[in-house]
Amino acid sequence: MTEAVAREPIEEEFLSERSDGNRDDYRLTWSVLGEEAKKFAYIAGPMVAVTLSQYLVQVISVMMVGHIGELALSSTAIAISISSVTGFSLLLGMASALETLCGQAYGARQYTKFGTQIYTAIFSLLVVCIPLSVLWKYTGNILVFMGQSPSISHEAGKFITWLIPSLFAYATLQPLVRYFQMQSMLLAMLISSTVALCLHIPLCWVLVYKTGLENIGAAISMDVTMWLNVIFLFLYMKYSPSCEKTRAPISIEVLHGMKQFFSYAIPSAIMICLEWWSYEFLILLSGLLPNPELETSVLSVCLNTIATLYAIAYGFGAGVSTRVSNELGAGNPQGARVAVHVVLLIAIVETSIVSTSVFVSRHVFGYIFTNEKEVIDYVTKMAPLLCLNIMMDSLQGTLSSVSRGVGWQHLGAYINLAAFYLAGIPVAAILGFCTSLRGVGLWIGILVGAFIQLTLLGIVTICTNYEKQAEKVRERLFQEESSLERLM
Repeated sequence: MTEAVAREPIEEEFLSERSDGNRDDYRLTWSVLGEEAKKFAYIAGPMVAVTLSQYLVQVISVMMVGHIGELALSSTAIAISISSVTGFSLLLGMASALETLCGQAYGARQYTKFGTQIYTAIFSLLVVCIPLSVLWKYTGNILVFMGQSPSISHEAGKFITWLIPSLFAYATLQPLVRYFQMQSMLLAMLISSTVALCLHIPLCWVLVYKTGLENIGAAISMDVTMWLNVIFLFLYMKYSPSCEKTRAPISIEVLHGMKQFFSYAIPSAIMICLEWWSYEFLILLSGLLPNPELETSVLSVCLNTIATLYAIAYGFGAGVSTRVSNELGAGNPQGARVAVHVVLLIAIVETSIVSTSVFVSRHVFGYIFTNEKEVIDYVTKMAPLLCLNIMMDSLQGTLSSVSRGVGWQHLGAYINLAAFYLAGIPVAAILGFCTSLRGVGLWIGILVGAFIQLTLLGIVTICTNYEKQAEKVRERLFQEESSLERLM
């Protein structure tokens, strides 16, 4: 497609599509749902594998370290919690703004703008990494100041310091993931993430057990694996003929787009971080309970299980945010509505199967992370609560992605603030420290927050007017296109 076609007036194209009776005369028949399910599966299936492969790099590192001992497991869990709270979740949240900006731009055929936004995001996130890396350097001292165990704090500080290269890799990786995701070009990501994971397993084993580096070896292996993934995807984007249409030159427009990027990135980050931080906050609270090594180890096992399985929900979310943003950008609100109905049906089936599987295997899955019998028995006790969390996480992950596809990150931020910080965490603190429930009480509190979050997101999704949202997207894209043409 030529640049002239790519820059067709959005106003004219939108009106022509609206005049096509097949666009607005959708009915939720089985044939329509089946066709949408195929489109969704084409995106969601590979994205589940990609997300799971990328997250398993972290999980495998924890598993390797966990077999060294409780101190190594608890300190690594603390370090990864801190890195997630202060770094990875923030970068992931900010990069999620591209699900709105790039998804809608691609649907509207603004391909040059699409490519420029990717470079803008990479540059912006790398700048954000500079102060974050300074914070990571002093993590050990900060943990001691907060009252954490000195031995755990020292080991956690060493781990996260060696993890700093991964921070800059992640800042580059997430926009690249959105580049391929929003175009439904998933094979390159699938190959890259799978190969990186396969290399990480033997590399981590060697560095942890054969070099004497122990938990530091796990951090180094994460650095190497993540940068290999970044390098492959960047080279593919730069030189593959399939990326030619959206391959934009690096120009001053990269800097001009930072204001718009941050206007979406900040609420996107707040939306994702508020939820992510609430779970990671449980790990920090568990370090203040009696027998902190046991409580932290158990909750880290539960959290890693939740996060691993959430890769499925996140893959589904990637599929629906792509479909919704593409359809709204193309001026097809009914297509966006159908996509939401389909993914919710699939998510209900998926979460029922997964949560049942976890409950059936509750006596054995703890062995994946540790050999400590005390930890495994405690994890078995937590399993029913874990299954409830899995069910709610899957559904809310899908609904949160709908909000990102539409561009309603600010509503998601308000919902997560109310659900977790006005309800969930206070309840967790009361049950964890004022009753004998301890770690179980902490998890019950977070379940309260997850239930409120799911309820509010469901209400927002039901009340969404997709016709009105498509009109707003069309107006914004047309105004931006006109402004760019005047500048040129």
